[in-house]
Amino acid sequence: MSDSQAPLALEDRHSVLSDHALDQLFRGARTFYSWEDKPVSETTIRALYELLQYGPTSANQSPARFLFLTGESKQRLKPHLIESNVEKTMTAPVTVVLAWDWNFHDKIPQLFPHAPEAKDWFASDEARFENGFRNGTLQGAYLIMAARALGLDCGPMSGFDKDGVDEEFFKNDSEMGAWRSNFLINVGYGTTEKLFPRLPKLAFEQGAKLLK
Repeated sequence: MSDSQAPLALEDRHSVLSDHALDQLFRGARTFYSWEDKPVSETTIRALYELLQYGPTSANQSPARFLFLTGESKQRLKPHLIESNVEKTMTAPVTVVLAWDWNFHDKIPQLFPHAPEAKDWFASDEARFENGFRNGTLQGAYLIMAARALGLDCGPMSGFDKDGVDEEFFKNDSEMGAWRSNFLINVGYGTTEKLFPRLPKLAFEQGAKLLK
């Protein structure tokens, strides 16, 4: 790791990001529907995965699994999309099937080595679903923020046949057999041609409460 890649010192973590950074991550970011004809390199995809891993999950369980589809592989996804999602997905450089691993708890001894017995916390189907789905969804949000931080745009979406996608990609695969799809994220370099005006957001008084 070079000096430029060295982790931020813990004592420096309370610095406020610049307005440019906050705009890129939040205020200026949008959901994109059309894309430049510009590929996303494998190096960038790997950097994206590396970055998103630092987001917290319960007991470091990291249940999300990421299937990155590029090129011809996306044709396998096409039949399972609703009509309004076809063009935006087929023209995106990358589409991520954000999934979660039903057997994520098998990796708890590796990911939570100081308490490997934590694997047993997720022994029941109910515990695995509740934790896997919730924390996997959280990791999908980390992917979006990591992508924006790397100068990429995202178009997260539902609007697909989950059972069909699971059957197509996961259920009969020796390595991905226990993965289950959650939502999709198109990733690339977005264009503004299909953007509409930013929709309203709830004011603090409408969407939050502060108790003292």
